Amino acid sequence: MKDQAKGIICIIIAAMGFSLMTFFVRLSGELPTMQKAFFRNAFALVIAVATLIIKGDRFSIPREYRSDIFFRCLFGTTGLIANFYAIDRLNLADANMLNKLSPFFAILVSIPVLKEKPSRTDIVATVIAFIGALFIIRPTGTNMALVPALIGLYGGFGAGTAYVFVRSAGRKGAKTPIIVTCFSLFSCLLTLPFMIAGYVPMTGRQWMILILAGLSAAMGQFAITTAYRYAPAKKLSVFDYVQVIFAALWGFLFLHEIPVPLSLIGYVIIIGIAVIRWYKSVNSTENTTAA
Repeated sequence: MKDQAKGIICIIIAAMGFSLMTFFVRLSGELPTMQKAFFRNAFALVIAVATLIIKGDRFSIPREYRSDIFFRCLFGTTGLIANFYAIDRLNLADANMLNKLSPFFAILVSIPVLKEKPSRTDIVATVIAFIGALFIIRPTGTNMALVPALIGLYGGFGAGTAYVFVRSAGRKGAKTPIIVTCFSLFSCLLTLPFMIAGYVPMTGRQWMILILAGLSAAMGQFAITTAYRYAPAKKLSVFDYVQVIFAALWGFLFLHEIPVPLSLIGYVIIIGIAVIRWYKSVNSTENTTAA
């Protein structure tokens, strides 16, 4: 229970960090997505490397979890790029909500990767969550935001898949600073050529905002990686939705954004089913322990 409480605290801190990251990414203005992604990860990389040095940890990736680290980096990076693309083109809360479908994607990916068999509740919850996503995506011929919304949906898939591999690597002994350093380095190397090819000069204000985005992302990254080492996703996933509340708050206060009614219905469906799934999961675990 103590580990679970630590995990909950970490995931709420992560939710605030990632919501601030999305806010600063939007605030940085008309810059290419790859440029924003590069600087977001470059600052996080500096922090991750500094953490390794301060702790005196040696950077090494043992053979037993190299593949886990690679797939965490691959899906995490492509998911992040997709999320940044959506952030610039959708309502801030909508983009965050699509990204928060990650726990439901994690359920599906956990089947082949972690050999975890989903319960009937998990399956029903996943189906209902994707129905909720349709209210946000609104796949009609008149919806100009359809493509960004679908790309944002992939962002949720990438994040969910990445967290499954974080859990897998953590089980095998991978430390948080190593995982974060690998992810940040991989992301920088992948986005660097695109950033150079389409680089747009930045003002002092944009530099400062992207530094804040990187710092916020590093906070979220360290916190969520630590959270999933303390407790399994099924115990923590519902608390991750606090990010949408934070994002909606920043969007309303600073960007004057108000989600459309259909999006609000989608939020209620997705968060509601996440709460029900979490409640059943926790009660089931407690009953099993008691027995």
